[in-house]
Amino acid sequence: METLYITHPACRLHEMGDWHPESPQRLDAISDQLMASGLADYLAQDLAPAVTREALERIHPAGYIDMLQATSPQSGHRPIDPDTLMNPHTWKAALHAAGAGIAAVDAVMARQSRTAFCAVRPPGHHACPEQAMGFCFFNNIAVAIAHALEVHGLQRVAVIDFDVHHGNGTEAAFAGDERVLMCGFFQHPLYPNVINNHPAANMVNVPVEPYTSGAAVRTLVHRHWLPRLEAHRPEMIFISAGFDAHREDDMGQMTLVEDDYAWLTGQLVEVAEKYAQGRIVSMLEGGYTLSSLGRSVVAHVRALAKL
Repeated sequence: METLYITHPACRLHEMGDWHPESPQRLDAISDQLMASGLADYLAQDLAPAVTREALERIHPAGYIDMLQATSPQSGHRPIDPDTLMNPHTWKAALHAAGAGIAAVDAVMARQSRTAFCAVRPPGHHACPEQAMGFCFFNNIAVAIAHALEVHGLQRVAVIDFDVHHGNGTEAAFAGDERVLMCGFFQHPLYPNVINNHPAANMVNVPVEPYTSGAAVRTLVHRHWLPRLEAHRPEMIFISAGFDAHREDDMGQMTLVEDDYAWLTGQLVEVAEKYAQGRIVSMLEGGYTLSSLGRSVVAHVRALAKL
């Protein structure tokens, strides 16, 4: 199979209250759309393992991991911050969400598939090494990247973040690490309401205004991302795949549609074919309007699988 689809039932048990937009139904919407589209039949599927302590500690200090485990409640919800809460299943869900990226890297490196999409939650790209925030506990994509670098010995990788919110945690993990090129766009101003006016040389994060169109995003990709990707020649591409820049998603005010996600993914597939033997690992981040989330993931995964 061209593309591996990784998830785990534990990821559906984490919830932060009926009011919370980062809901278990997000995974249902993705699964339903993959089946309805017929795309599910063309994907290899696997369950995410729990991440190891060793893998987590490449990004998160031991004291932070211990604190998070100790915070896990026996019942109800325990807030980490006003919009990031743990229930009794959050700890296990977070372990499997981070473990999915490890499994995806291993499978792609072993040529069991060329690309992988991890349908997991909680998401990860806001999680800083010592701080949970923005619905995120462990930085799933950063843990996967560190695994690729340290275990598989890759020397150059790229991480692309097309969530409507800036992946501040991923930037915090890799700023100044010349092995990792990070390219992203994000609506500004918008959560997490920080912008680095003097970013590290390996960060190509482009703030955009509300109501930025798909056409404008395609222009910035050609102007800012692709030249840097060509120069970096990544041996694997990672994607923080957030779909909340869709025009139907209330979490932002950008106006992307499914064709834009397909186009973005196709550009990355071309770079991966040229420099990385086709290797791409994509992990779910945002996307909160269920219909547009499911449709956008179908467009993204179809492009990954070249179907």
